[in-house]
Amino acid sequence: MLDQPKLDPVHPGEVLAEEFLAPKGLSAAALARHIEAPANWGAQIVDGRRAITGDTALRLAAAFRTTPEFWMGLQMRWELVVAGRRGVKRIAAP
Repeated sequence: MLDQPKLDPVHPGEVLAEEFLAPKGLSAAALARHIEAPANWGAQIVDGRRAITGDTALRLAAAFRTTPEFWMGLQMRWELVVAGRRGVKRIAAP
């Protein structure tokens, strides 16, 4: 399991907002329209209420010329840190 960082994990939506939308002056709603997603989709990701799925990763990769693996990696890291902090028990091998 990943070592638990001392700082709070960064949700992929925060990276999306600060590193990709803000520099381009884009809103979450404008992004959703651009990638033909539901209007509330972008805001939910930015607010940390929606996860990055495979479909989302592909759309974001195309929109921002990144890779889907970049977006999925952010989501995976977030989920592992959050799950670890919730005290998921280590299970011994059978």
